[in-house]
Amino acid sequence: MSQPSHSVLSTPAASVQRDGFCFATADVMRGLLERAGGLADWPIFADSWNRLGPDPYIAATGRLRRRRHATFVATADQGVTLAPHQAHYQSLQYNHLQGDIARWFEPVEAVFAASQCLHSILCFCHAFFGGLAPDVMRWHVELHQFRIEASAGAAGEPTPEGSHRDGVDFVLVLLVDRENIASGTTSIHAPDGTALGEFTLTRPLDAALIHDPRVFHGVTPVMPIAPQQPSHRDVLVVTFRAA
Repeated sequence: MSQPSHSVLSTPAASVQRDGFCFATADVMRGLLERAGGLADWPIFADSWNRLGPDPYIAATGRLRRRRHATFVATADQGVTLAPHQAHYQSLQYNHLQGDIARWFEPVEAVFAASQCLHSILCFCHAFFGGLAPDVMRWHVELHQFRIEASAGAAGEPTPEGSHRDGVDFVLVLLVDRENIASGTTSIHAPDGTALGEFTLTRPLDAALIHDPRVFHGVTPVMPIAPQQPSHRDVLVVTFRAA
């Protein structure tokens, strides 16, 4: 993937610098991502969420979600490039449910990895997060596709670990689709538990941009609006950690 331009930076960067997070509306994100490369193949990109595999680790706790995973490397001179498929690891300090486990998930589909939308999202993140940490020359980047499903008898849990940090430097949470879903409110807290803000990702491309060392984030459980109809919440999570 090509090297990003720092011209994609805008006022959300000031919010992240000041507050440690920013809620970016779909209108704002669309403009940023169009300038980073475009979104012409969005239908193909979004359709890949219909083929996510089950998360076997969370299923062991009696919960349900679907996901795929990929790892990238981002450097100042070569841009963002796909890395060999590898495990996702978090320590117990950051994930009390599944920490200290090397978790292997199904890799993202090739058509998804090669999509214009993903290229634009990763180039935007590289420029945006790189602008906030200009001294970092190399980033370890992880990408997670999540589908949270809910039914009348079982709420879906976007963050079963509760309010948390991810153990990285920066996080993008981008809404891809939301069907027959109520709630799913994102809350932001200071390390001492003080509430800093809350918002709900409701439209495709609504996003949260988070400086992970400074704030905790969590999402309330989701329930179907029409109990007998399928329901899901699809998000893309991208994390950047200085390598």
